[in-house]
Amino acid sequence: MEQFEVHILGCGSALPTMRHNASSQIVRVGNELLMIDCGEGTQLQIRKSHQHFARINHVFISHLHGDHCFGLIGMISTFGLLGRKLPLHIYAHPMLRTLLTPQLEFFCKGMPYEVILHDINPEEQKIIFESKTITVETLPLNHRIPCCGFLISEKPKKRHIKPDMLEFYKIPTYARPKLREGEDYVTPEGEIIANERLTTPPDRSRSYAYCSDTAPCPSIIDKIRGVDLLYHEATFANKERGRAQETFHSTAQQAATIARDAEVKNLVIGHFSSRYDDEQLLLDEAREIFPCTTLANENKTLKI
Repeated sequence: MEQFEVHILGCGSALPTMRHNASSQIVRVGNELLMIDCGEGTQLQIRKSHQHFARINHVFISHLHGDHCFGLIGMISTFGLLGRKLPLHIYAHPMLRTLLTPQLEFFCKGMPYEVILHDINPEEQKIIFESKTITVETLPLNHRIPCCGFLISEKPKKRHIKPDMLEFYKIPTYARPKLREGEDYVTPEGEIIANERLTTPPDRSRSYAYCSDTAPCPSIIDKIRGVDLLYHEATFANKERGRAQETFHSTAQQAATIARDAEVKNLVIGHFSSRYDDEQLLLDEAREIFPCTTLANENKTLKI
């Protein structure tokens, strides 16, 4: 199967620390490199993680709090200095266009590539990007300002050809694409050869859900049900539940409850408050409810 990986560039919350960078991730699906959020210092984290600047063509911004988008103008400028030619597509709340356009005009005039801004509505669930192999869909969340998560899903895959059976039945090359789509083969004499004799089932399609920043949001449970990996913010430990409610964030236990109720396969928690010198407490609290939980960490790679 193709690679499907999540590279954590930053998993801290609003205040930067010596331990954590602001929110950003790169999701790799085959040859696609997608960025989710772009907090301050993201371009340095790209270098540290040995990701390819030139292959990041789509950036998805969950909301317009600085710790999720302050890194954009620096990264955009660096792309220009590196001689980028391909357009960079950025998907975000329409207000980003108002905020970013003057910066582009002032700092980035004459760049050798185009920045294309796509307005999204964080309050609706909608496919906002589609390639041959994946879709990216918005997931409305519950935060102090309009905010959405993202669901990245592989499209249904094609069946696998059995070379020996094709040779045995003398199937012509032109017929093979239809076989991969599940069609039977009809010989020139009219004999029907069942597809199951010529192919094997396709690989399983995988999915990844990113949910940050948000208070507990039961409305997403059915939308993310059964995903292979869920990234859910866990800003606070349970004793700070009141603070989490005030700021429209989640505790580790609340994130784990969402994961359990949505029957996801694996949970990774992040967006940690700067008050914690060690996130083991958050991990322990989450695992009480959902054992298949891990901690996000800078330069960590999660395979799906």
